[in-house]
Amino acid sequence: MICLIYLHGFASSPSSRKAQYFKDQFAAKGIAVSIPALDGGDFENLTISGQLAILEDTIQNLGPAALPLTLMGSSMGGYLAALYAARNPDRINRLILMAPAFGFAHRWQQELGAEAVAEWRATNALSVFHYGFMRETNLSYRLMEDALTYEDYPNATQPTIIFHGTEDEVVPVAFAEEFTRQHPGTELHKLESDHELIDSLDYICTHSLRFMNS
Repeated sequence: MICLIYLHGFASSPSSRKAQYFKDQFAAKGIAVSIPALDGGDFENLTISGQLAILEDTIQNLGPAALPLTLMGSSMGGYLAALYAARNPDRINRLILMAPAFGFAHRWQQELGAEAVAEWRATNALSVFHYGFMRETNLSYRLMEDALTYEDYPNATQPTIIFHGTEDEVVPVAFAEEFTRQHPGTELHKLESDHELIDSLDYICTHSLRFMNS
C-alpha cells in the first residue's frame, strides 16, 4: 500500500478543501493519507523547525512499515516536504508539490519591506489572516528568524512532480522553474491558475495518481 502524508499550507489546516479532496480521492484508490496539523495547536509560535518536528513525529507514528512514503504539500507545505526529503532521502520516495513556497523567508522579507519587517521584529507580532480560523491572528517573529536558517531550494533528489499556476501572485511560477532547473528530472506542470489551484484539483489528482504508480 502507498502511504502519503499531506502537508497543508501556511495559515491553513487539515480540514482545508484541498487536503480533504485529496484524502477522499486517494483513499478511494487504496492510498493511506495522513494530514498532520502543522502548527501543533500554536499558530502564533509557528516555525519551520517546529513543523518539520511535527512531520517527523507523524512519520514515527506511522512506523517502519509505511516507509518509504510519499509527501504531498501545498505552498509552505510543499517547501516543508522538500526540506524534509532532502534531509531524509531513505524515508521519502516521491514528492508531489503544489505551488511550493521555495525562497520563503527571503520572499517574505522583500514583500513586507524593511520597515514592516523591523516592526514585526520589534513587536514580535504580525497580523495575518488564518484560513482555518477565518480570522486575523498574530504571528511571532520567530518564524522569520527560524526560516532564514533554511535554504531557499532544498536539494531533494527524489522523483518530484510540481503543479504551479502561471497566475500565482503569492509564489511566482519562476520559483518552481528554478527548482526544476536545479533538479532536471522534476516534472513541472504549469497550469492556467492562481496560487490556490482550486480549479485544477481534478487534473492534479489524475497526474498525481499516475506519478505515484509509475
